[in-house]
Amino acid sequence: MTKSAAGAVEYLPMALVGGLPNAINELRAAGVWVIGLDMGGDTDLFNLTVADEPVCLVMGAEGKGLSRLVRERCDAVVSIPLLGELASLNVSAAGALACYEVTRRRLAAKAAN
Repeated sequence: MTKSAAGAVEYLPMALVGGLPNAINELRAAGVWVIGLDMGGDTDLFNLTVADEPVCLVMGAEGKGLSRLVRERCDAVVSIPLLGELASLNVSAAGALACYEVTRRRLAAKAAN
């Protein structure tokens, strides 16, 4: 898979799991803050504090979003606010934007210290 993919995929930790709800439980038990991205999020991505804790971003299937069980197991479910006529982003664009926002916040916090 990494031969056909380009960019940072070789630098990001990834894992194949048997079931996402159980994997979320294991991540949370290890101290990882699990954030789900969904159009029906409880808050928006830009209101989260993500400067120093380990974070896992969970994205749902395009068109369906996160399953009920995955939503329930996430520490937070957030949406990405959009302006104008655009109703949603595809999952790859939403994931890229969320990764960028986490990185931006962490760099800003590091620069402030």
